[in-house]
Amino acid sequence: MAERRIEAAGLDALEGWFEGRGWEPHALQRAAWRGWLEGASGLIHAPTGVGKSLAAWGGPLVSALERPHHEGLAVLWITPLRALARDTVANLRRPLDDLGVPWRVEARIGDTSSTRKSRQRRLMPQGLVTTPESLSVLLSYPEARRLLSGLRGIVVDEWHELLGSKRGTQTELGLARLRRWNPGVPVWGLSATLGNPHEALDVLAGEHPDRRLLRGVERAPPEVVTLLPERVDRFPWSGHIGLALLPRVVEALEAPGTALLFTNTRALAERWHEAIVSVRPEWVDEIALHHGSLARAARERAEAGLANGTLRCVVATSTLDLGI
Repeated sequence: MAERRIEAAGLDALEGWFEGRGWEPHALQRAAWRGWLEGASGLIHAPTGVGKSLAAWGGPLVSALERPHHEGLAVLWITPLRALARDTVANLRRPLDDLGVPWRVEARIGDTSSTRKSRQRRLMPQGLVTTPESLSVLLSYPEARRLLSGLRGIVVDEWHELLGSKRGTQTELGLARLRRWNPGVPVWGLSATLGNPHEALDVLAGEHPDRRLLRGVERAPPEVVTLLPERVDRFPWSGHIGLALLPRVVEALEAPGTALLFTNTRALAERWHEAIVSVRPEWVDEIALHHGSLARAARERAEAGLANGTLRCVVATSTLDLGI
């Protein structure tokens, strides 16, 4: 009975945090919180922008309010991209700080300094955001079992991006090892675009006996506008890189707001960035570039410009497509 009272107090505190920010929790979020606290595994399948991250993080927050002095890693958050990891860490820290929970949340990705990685190998933070590749490296350490035992739960972000790919298989193998060390540990996935949610839940939850599929309210379909060249009877003989459409793209970028221009390769990203600046030199400080070969500082400047809305356009490869 005392445990239920503590849990109710934690939920009240979380509801109060939402109210203090002028928000009202969705039924989806409350259902996810309850599922986490009841030890279930699940898949939160809802459109972008409905609060899936807070749906998954609310349960751990309530647990943290009940037992704030957890020693070692409590929640492992797996994300497909480094760009997403930094934003995720900031978003997870915010309610912890506001609610006065003394948990540390850190990232462990390719850009993480060796000093921080060494410190984590001695003592893990309570929340760790990592990628499938970094998790595989972590699992290879002799002390991995000590570091990764005692988990309260695991969250896999953007599950649709991993499912059915080699990185998805890598994630599944990591989850199998973690389940062996933490029998019955809840695993929750987040996804916005899945055509097979039940199958995706089965793969994610493994043999967990209590699995739940939570769906959000469907949003209106996006408006798709296709830019076509004025003449389609002739294209460049080599390259076929689409620069014939540069005037149309620049015209589209005249509209207010920030745009993302995706290309298939890093070389194409460089070419498009150079082409846009060449015809609109006054935009030089408003057009950013983002791909895997750039220095960390350059990528972070582009990500910050997206976050604060100071950029007109970011030309990017798939390094950024899940961070929007």
